[in-house]
Amino acid sequence: MNRLCTCWLICGLWGSSLAQAGETWSGWVSWVMDGDTVMLVRPGHSEPVKLRLDGVDAPESCQPGGMASRDELIRLVLRKQVQVTDSGPDSYGRQIGRLSVEGVDVGAELVRSGMAWAYRFRTGRGPYAALQREAQKEKKGLFSAPETAMSPSVFRRFHGACQA
Repeated sequence: MNRLCTCWLICGLWGSSLAQAGETWSGWVSWVMDGDTVMLVRPGHSEPVKLRLDGVDAPESCQPGGMASRDELIRLVLRKQVQVTDSGPDSYGRQIGRLSVEGVDVGAELVRSGMAWAYRFRTGRGPYAALQREAQKEKKGLFSAPETAMSPSVFRRFHGACQA
């Protein structure tokens, strides 16, 4: 089998288990990887889906505030049924989507509490920009010490990615 056929076969099989952009589906959060990434199990599926939250950027796990951000996401979603509004894959192939638990937008809660930055890859400030300004003004969470609050992208530029 040539390389092109193999790629189409693998991509086709991989893509068949993933949701399409705009689709809404439910799942059960089995693991919280960090402050903006979870593992979900969809009903009727045995393989978990790695989902990065759309509209937020949480601190890296090795960055100040990273563990607090992850702990807040654990409190909000771990072992709970969630609704996902799928945004499709990002440029790295990760599934992106918005999560809600019992009608509460998880990304909005993370930004409102100061545990994540509002973020929209390549398209501006994101849907939670006003909530971030409010958290900064009220010095919540990561913004309680503005001089040390460093967005993950800036942190990675200075320190590189966290080592597993």
